[in-house]
Order: sequence, then structure tokens, then C-alpha cells
Amino acid sequence: RPSLAMPTTRPSACDAYERSQGVVYQENRARGFQSKSFRVIPQTPERILDAPELLDDFYLNLLDWSSGNTMAVALGNTAYLWNAEDGSIVDLMSSQRRDNIITAVSWHGDGKTLAIGLNDGTVQLWNPETKQLVRSISGHAARVCSLSWNGGLLASGSRDTSIHMHDERDPFVAGNVHGHTQEVCGLRWSPNGSQLASGGNDNLLNVWDFRRTSMEIAPLWRLDQHKAAVKALAWNPCQPNLLVSGGGTADKTLRFWDTSKGECVNMIDTLSQVCGVLWNHDGTELVSSHGYSDNQLTLWRYPTLTRITDLIGHTSRVLHLTMSPDGQTVVSAAGDETIRFWRCFAPDRSTMAASHPFGIPYPTSPDSRKSTGASPSTGAGCPMLFDDYNATALR
Repeated sequence: RPSLAMPTTRPSACDAYERSQGVVYQENRARGFQSKSFRVIPQTPERILDAPELLDDFYLNLLDWSSGNTMAVALGNTAYLWNAEDGSIVDLMSSQRRDNIITAVSWHGDGKTLAIGLNDGTVQLWNPETKQLVRSISGHAARVCSLSWNGGLLASGSRDTSIHMHDERDPFVAGNVHGHTQEVCGLRWSPNGSQLASGGNDNLLNVWDFRRTSMEIAPLWRLDQHKAAVKALAWNPCQPNLLVSGGGTADKTLRFWDTSKGECVNMIDTLSQVCGVLWNHDGTELVSSHGYSDNQLTLWRYPTLTRITDLIGHTSRVLHLTMSPDGQTVVSAAGDETIRFWRCFAPDRSTMAASHPFGIPYPTSPDSRKSTGASPSTGAGCPMLFDDYNATALR
């Protein structure tokens, strides 16, 4: 049976010093470099997990990080939990049939329930503390490849082209909507819970307004500008009507939508298949993950859509993205059967101040030798240096 694994090697004190972002900062300061908003973006991952039997399937969603700081990943027919506090790994569940693979995972907002979609069309709700199955929900006629929570309401998208709504308190399907003609591979509720975005292999992006009584008949917006499957979806956390979507191999674009009007307000050709996308916590930057030809992650500044940097390391398309609760670390999973942890975004200023008695962050993170300086579009003050002593490039 597949199992997550992580090497345990740790750099020497000398290596940790040389690889620290503090050294980068000190050397830049010695050269007279000046920038009020300078921060270092490591070009190699701080940690790598081996993930054997991670399925190389564009349409699945097999990775999610909870508000309780636990990451769920599906390998074959088994779901594993990685504890970010102590690095421990446990298996939560395995489906009874080996061919009944896990096709989607999604954490409830409170981090206390994990929803799991299966190849047979079933949705299961699990308690990670007790490792007990809370509920098994049937209804879909084919695999469930996308899941998204809105409070206690769970939306599930399937290869049967339907989207079902499940109330966690009710064992029956609460409702369903139909707006796609092929597999529904992307689902995301808006931050305020009023709208649901769905992307499909029919190249459609639908936006459903949960406040409308007619949502079971037709979506609020039917957006057909993409030329390939739409899996990558993310709502801006600070602008509730701003949605970004990414298209597959024949499309390669990121499109930004004002869902109050159904208009595309911005777009960029990324030159490669878009598999995933995430915003930072203040909605001023985003990261996208890609397939052929570089299998990279790309950081963008918004709204200028300036490319900040590319993060290259995966050797196969980067299928899944998730983010740590503090918004600093982005985790990617790829067809090369590895999971990589990247320190992408700046920490919250309140978090930075708390890290030092005088409000100054410790410049001692043992990150990569290779780093890129970037200036975020907002903010000023001391350099944004990270202070995670356990951030180690393990390969």
C-alpha cells in the first residue's frame, strides 16, 4: 500500500547559516541595496514528501490543508493526514475495494471533518480525531472529482455532470444543479458563501448564485471564453466578486471575472496548462501551477499581472495546490509522485511582530541558497524574512 514518506536529514549549522535568508539580506545590505518592501522568495522547496501512487489525473483534487494545520492527501484508495505541527503521518481510511480510488478531498472550514469523494460516486464524511466514518452519501452516478464546503453545506461535482448539495446534518442530498455536459472538475464557494463557481471538461465556467431561488434551473452566469477544461478556480479573499479561473492545455490562460456583471476584467496567457491557482491572504498576489513544458509554479502580482518568479522543481505537471492556514506556505503535488512545500507569500505583519520582542522578525530561516527578491504591491517596513528553523530542503 502506498505511504507518504519524508527524509529526516537536517543541514549542518554551517549549511543552515549559508542557506538562510538572513545571509541574503545581510549581503544585499552590504552592497547598499535599498527597498522598503523587499522580501526573499526561495527558489527551492523547504520540504519534500514522497507520495507513491499519487494519481496523474488532471481532473482530480487530491490535496487540502485544514484550518487545524493538518494536510490531507489521497494516494490510490487511501487517505493520509500529515500533521504540520510535528510532521507525523497517519492513514485515515482506505476504501474496501482497491479499484475504488479516492478522487477528491476537502476539509470543512473548522478543520474537524474531511469530505472524501470516491470513484464509485460516493461522498464520505470522516472525523480525523476518532478516525471514524461519520456519514456516507450516495447520489452520483460516476466518480466525484471536486468538493467544496460552505459552512455546513458541501457541494460535490461528478463525472455524471451534476453538482449535488449535501447538508452535513442530513444523510440525504439537499439539492442538485445541472449546468455542465461533461465532468465537473472544479468547484469553489465564494468567501461570503453567496456564489458557487463550477468548472468542467466542457470548457465552461458557471457561476451559481445561492441567494436566487432559480439556481436549480440555470446558473447566474455561463462563461464560455476558455478553450479547454476549467479546473483551477479561486475567489479573491478581499473582493467577493472577483474570481480567477485557469484553462487546460488548449487554453493556457488565467481569466479574472467580475461575477456581479459576468464580465472578464483581465486575462493573461501563461503559455502552459493551468492546473491550479491560489490567492494570497490579502488578494494582491496569486500563485498558479502548470503542466507542460516547465511543470512550474508561477507567482503573479495583481492587478498588474506582473510575473514575480517561477518555482521549478517538479518533473511532471503540477496537478494540485493548497495553502497553509497562515497563508505563507504553498504545497504542490504532481504526477512525479512528490509533494513540495514552497515559502511563497509574506507573513502577516501581526505575525511578524509577534516573532520578536521588539517587533523585528528573526532573519534565520534555513531556506534555499537560491533566492529571488521581490517587492509586493503593497506594504512597507522591515524586510520580510522568515523564521522557520525546520524549513529544510530535503532533496
